Amino acid sequence: MQIWLDHTIVPSKDKEAAAGFFARIMGLSYDGMKGHFAPVRINDELTLDFDNADEFVSNHYAFHIGDDEFDAILGRIQAEGIAYGSGPMTTKDMEINHRRGGRGFYFHSPDGHNLEVMTG
Repeated sequence: MQIWLDHTIVPSKDKEAAAGFFARIMGLSYDGMKGHFAPVRINDELTLDFDNADEFVSNHYAFHIGDDEFDAILGRIQAEGIAYGSGPMTTKDMEINHRRGGRGFYFHSPDGHNLEVMTG
């Protein structure tokens, strides 16, 4: 049996701003609204569909990426002055981690979601 995640809804205060931020930082494209949602295509199988919500609990989204993507994302985070950190509870120590033989870091979206990127 094959199972894969097709999409997930990401709650936000401003779905288009959230989609734009995520796409810009991750080096992806945001091509505008598609119906009710502001989707960002992650790869051939997955989109994050941003949606407005008045209240929501922040979530954790983790992305396994290559070394070149890691360097580019970290560079954009640093260029925009966004705090990042080496762990889920240390998201502002401006350090990266070296877990599992790779590199990783955490940062918060403007809506407070905890985003993680990792290599290895």
